[in-house]
Amino acid sequence: MGFHQTSSISFSATKWLGFVTAVWVQAISGNNYTFSNYSDALKSLMNLTQLELNNLSVAKDVGKAFGLLAGLASDRLPTPVILLIGSIEGLIGYGTQWLVVSGRIQPLPYWQMCIFLCLGGNSTTWMNTAVLVTCIRNFRRNRGPVSGILKGYVGLSTAIFTDLCAALFAYDPAKFLIMLAVIPFAVCLTAIVFLRETPPAATIEEEKEESKYFNIFNAVAVIVAVYLMAYGFIPNPSHAISLAFSVILLVLLASPLAAPVHAFIKSWTLNRFKNQADVERQIQEPLLIEEKAQEEIQEKPAEESASAVVEQPQAVAAVEVKRRPVIGEDHTIFEAMQTVDFWILFVSFLCGVGTGLAVMNNMGQIGLALGYADVSLFISMTSIWGFFGRIVSGSVSEYYIKKAGIPRPLWNAASQILMAVGYILMAVALPGSLYVGSIVVGICYGVRLAVSVPTASELFGLKYFGLIYNILILNLPLGSFLFSGLLAGFLYDAEATPAPGGGNTCVGAHCYRLVFIIMAIACVIGFGLDVLLGIRTKKIYNRIYMSRRSKKLAAASNLQ
Repeated sequence: MGFHQTSSISFSATKWLGFVTAVWVQAISGNNYTFSNYSDALKSLMNLTQLELNNLSVAKDVGKAFGLLAGLASDRLPTPVILLIGSIEGLIGYGTQWLVVSGRIQPLPYWQMCIFLCLGGNSTTWMNTAVLVTCIRNFRRNRGPVSGILKGYVGLSTAIFTDLCAALFAYDPAKFLIMLAVIPFAVCLTAIVFLRETPPAATIEEEKEESKYFNIFNAVAVIVAVYLMAYGFIPNPSHAISLAFSVILLVLLASPLAAPVHAFIKSWTLNRFKNQADVERQIQEPLLIEEKAQEEIQEKPAEESASAVVEQPQAVAAVEVKRRPVIGEDHTIFEAMQTVDFWILFVSFLCGVGTGLAVMNNMGQIGLALGYADVSLFISMTSIWGFFGRIVSGSVSEYYIKKAGIPRPLWNAASQILMAVGYILMAVALPGSLYVGSIVVGICYGVRLAVSVPTASELFGLKYFGLIYNILILNLPLGSFLFSGLLAGFLYDAEATPAPGGGNTCVGAHCYRLVFIIMAIACVIGFGLDVLLGIRTKKIYNRIYMSRRSKKLAAASNLQ
């Protein structure tokens, strides 16, 4: 017993080191949300209309549609290979954009730029798939916190890149793009070494230990978010302050290494006493062990014969009828797509993330239309508050499943109705409404992402989760095309006036008012679908609650 506990804790040190590198990958894999930081440079350099610019953004999001390849690969290739593919794609996609914006090469034809933006967008699907699938399998008893923390750092990545670029390069779009190309490549090479699939927690004690570590990760993430937000409000920081900010930020991002270090020290301490404990147990309990061994020898034939009798009719039944899996069991992608619950989750996810992406992709033009010359603060606020939505919803939804069996989709429903309120605020365009609206949209978009990931794994299982997850996030390019490329692009161009030298521009609240109203209606539809899914899945979440409750009661009775 002592040896097993020591070896499992030693193994957990490696598991936590892999989780730290996963956090780092997620902290740099949100580069898809940074398009607003350099979109104006592309628009002026290539003389694009708003519709053409929005379609470039759609091309970036279309890269996620090819995430199906990453989903298929996640069941066949090891995690390091998937990470390597994503890092190389990002280096090529963003590296080419840097060459264009920096003036090192002439602007490429429009269709070629679409391809390279697509490559950059697709790179994140390989990174996210490798990280999410591996970590949810490693920590399957704490799926909510895992999803919240990892998706939270994706939300923070926009603010991390934006603030680092502002601190070091004064918002230079060319230098920003070289950061997007090089930093993710280097971080993924680190994760390739340490991130592996490991056995999940097997006991209540290990599950509680995981929860303690996740609380530490949550606390560190909140500190990083508050720190980034505070820096955003410093007016015209000096070079020294900017440099100090960058150094402290890197230290904060490295601080989660304390978790695997603590696990390693704990393992080393227990190893010191293992030999002595084994000797004492051999001296004190030889007769008990011998008697137990004899009983096992006598009982084993009877157990084997009984299991053979039970297994034989089961095998015959399996040959006769192949039962379709029910919700809560492992589904293939085709079995999942034959269920009503999958399509309810899919469409409600589209209503939330599609409209949220439209705001993020167009935040630069939205801010300019409402009279804000510098929109970097709104971009950072959307990112940071999106982080709070992700990290809080992941832990809170997990807590209430364990506490009362509350269906996870109900948290999505709450975020959808709140997001609709945010769009109405931005449509009204009162003074300060863009501040409030960007915060509300960021929070709700974060909730939507963090809660939908574990929901899909709980309803359709973990065996084919990589592919199911990538089918689900097809909503990102689809939503970007519908709400950003078509809706926002056409309605903006209808309100805009031609600009000298090509392109167009629009100033005033009317530019995006109808866009916000339509997106608010879409969120109300998503709210209704999420409530319906919560009602339909109440039984499965009640079973999860009862199962965990019975395990806790059994563990408590064993201690008595």
